[in-house]
Amino acid sequence: MDGETALGPYPVLALATVVVAGAAAMTVRTILRRRDLGTPAERATFTTLHTASLAAPHLREGLTPTGARRAVRHLRTLLGARAVALASTDVLLAWDGGGAAAHSGDVVRHAAPALAAGRTEVLGSQDVACPEETCPVRGAVAVPLTEEDRIVGALVAYGTDTSAGLVRATEEVARWISTQLDLAVLDRSRRRAMEAELRALRAQISPHFVYNSLAAIASFVRTDPERARELLLEFADFTRYAFRRGGEFTRLADELRNVERYLALEQARFGDRLLIELVVAPEVLPVAVPFLAVQPLVENAVRHGLERKEGTGRITLQARDDGSEALISVEDDGVGSDPDLVRRVLAGESDADSVGLGNVDARLRHVFGDGYGLVVETAPGAGTKVSFRVPKFAPGVRAD
Repeated sequence: MDGETALGPYPVLALATVVVAGAAAMTVRTILRRRDLGTPAERATFTTLHTASLAAPHLREGLTPTGARRAVRHLRTLLGARAVALASTDVLLAWDGGGAAAHSGDVVRHAAPALAAGRTEVLGSQDVACPEETCPVRGAVAVPLTEEDRIVGALVAYGTDTSAGLVRATEEVARWISTQLDLAVLDRSRRRAMEAELRALRAQISPHFVYNSLAAIASFVRTDPERARELLLEFADFTRYAFRRGGEFTRLADELRNVERYLALEQARFGDRLLIELVVAPEVLPVAVPFLAVQPLVENAVRHGLERKEGTGRITLQARDDGSEALISVEDDGVGSDPDLVRRVLAGESDADSVGLGNVDARLRHVFGDGYGLVVETAPGAGTKVSFRVPKFAPGVRAD
C-alpha cells in the first residue's frame, strides 16, 4: 500500500507518533512563550512602553486635533481612567471614554484652572456634576501641557474618584506628553534647517553647472542637432529633479538616475577625457537617502579632481549592500587635495570652493547620527574617495 510505503508497516502508529510529537512540540513552544513574557511586573512594563510607543508618533505632530484624536485612546489606556480628554487653551481636541455626552462640552472649563495657575488641579463631584446616576465620571484631574515652557493645553483624566494614584499618573503622563511636544518643535526646526540647507546647496550647484551644461549643448546645436536635443532633455530632467518641491529624502535609485543625467552632460563637455564606472547593487536601490546627497559628491570629483588633471580621468561610483546598511562611494583619480583642508571644510572652518561637501556631511549626521557622516580619503596627486553609509531603515526616514 502507498501508506505503508510512506510510513512503514505501521502507518497508523507512525502517524499517531507524529501527531503526539507535534502536540508535545506545540506544548513546549507554548510554555516557552509564557516564560518569555516574564513576571507580572515585566509584562506590565512592556504593556506600558508599547502603549506609549503607539501614542508617541501622533504627539510628535504637535498638539493638533488630528494627532490628539489618534493619541487619546492610548493615553486613556496608560492612565486606566474612565475617560481622558486633550484640550488646547480654548478648545476640546479629543475625548475618549464614557461620559462624553455629559462632559465633553465642559472640558475647557474643567481645564481652565490648571491652565490659569500652571499647575495640577483636582476637581471633585461638585465641579464635575453628572446628571445621570450611571455616569462613570465623578471627578477629574487636569494637568497643563507645555511646549518649550509655554502652556499650550491640558490633559484631563476623568474617573469615579480622584485618587492620589490617578493624580500622580496623570502628572507623569502629562510630563511625557510635554516632552513629545518639545520634540515636535525640534522636528519642525530640523525640517526648516534642512530646507534652508537644501536651498543653499541648490544655489551653490546651479550657476557653475548651468553655464557649463548650456555651453556644451550649444556646441552640438549645428554639428549634431539630435545630440543637442538629447542633452537638452537631460538638462531639463536634471534641473526639474534638483529644484523639485518635496521632502528631504528620496530613493537612492532616483538620486543615482539624476547623477547619470549630470554625468551625461559633463561627458558631453569632457568627451573621451571622462571615463565613468557605475557599480550598483539592486538591493540598495529602494533605500532612502537625503535629497541631493550623491550628486554634489560627483560634481566635486569633476570640478576639483578632473578639471585640473591632464589627460583622461575616471570617476567610479559604487552603491553596495552591507547587511542593514547601504555603502555609497564616489572615487576619482584626479589631482587630490590637502587632507587638512578637507577636514576644515567639513568642520565649517574654511570657505574653500567645494560643492556642498560640508552641507551633505551635516545633513547625514543630522538625520542618522554622527557615525554616518562623510569619510574622505585624499592626498595631493593621489585622487579622492568620498564615501558614506546609510541604514536601510531608520525612524522617521522615508523616501517621498
